[in-house]
Amino acid sequence: MHRKRFYYFLKIQYLGYRLHGWQKQPAVKTVEGLITKTLKWVIPETKYKILGTSRTDAMVSAGESAFELFVDHEPLSNLDDFLELFNKNLPQDIRALHIEEVDANFNIIQHSKMKEYAYLFCFGKKYHPFCAPFMANFQEDLDIEKMKAGAKLFEGRHHFRNYSVRVSEKSTFERTILRSEIVENTLYTANFFPQQSFVFHIHGAGFLRHQVRLMMGAMVLLGRGELSLEDIRNSLLENTPEHQMDYIAPASGLILNKMEFE
Repeated sequence: MHRKRFYYFLKIQYLGYRLHGWQKQPAVKTVEGLITKTLKWVIPETKYKILGTSRTDAMVSAGESAFELFVDHEPLSNLDDFLELFNKNLPQDIRALHIEEVDANFNIIQHSKMKEYAYLFCFGKKYHPFCAPFMANFQEDLDIEKMKAGAKLFEGRHHFRNYSVRVSEKSTFERTILRSEIVENTLYTANFFPQQSFVFHIHGAGFLRHQVRLMMGAMVLLGRGELSLEDIRNSLLENTPEHQMDYIAPASGLILNKMEFE
């Protein structure tokens, strides 16, 4: 008997501070694990599986991420009712934003998409502890103007082997960054945030493991005076292992801010 399958695309957002990333793992709380646990309660008689689009690291948050839900035999009866019930049962730090039915040709991994990352940070004085889930605090003086100039060097098509870890040599290291800039933070605000904070915006179609956090780490080293703008330029050239970046900025400042599917 031919098995009928139904396909759904869901957008979600989550605060990653207490979570061990997206991917389901034994004995720890993850986004995928909590979503799967909730679905067992919401659609207990349904055979299903899910597939995420982006495996965020532990403590990384998402203003907008997505996953695909595969349901066998019978479709979801009412998508609005499902979304409401799903949100009522999800933990408070995960929220479903949208659901729509898609066809079998849609593939959330291979489908063309654009990712927008935002890295929130401040520097100098120690910040209020309530800021910890949202931004990184570097307790030293940083040359923010030099960091702004350095961030612009990432724009365009470059070789990012020096901004990756634990990757296969079959990986594609040439990546195109459509936007890279450090600006004063107006994206997220709270009355306990420091008077001045900053956000590092990075837009691109695909990123290597830890690439964005290594890019941010390079900006911090640049701001400290431990790297120069010429070092950043050289690090983006092919076959320059002497410029391998090894400072991975803290995860809690990183937000997968938006995803756009074409």
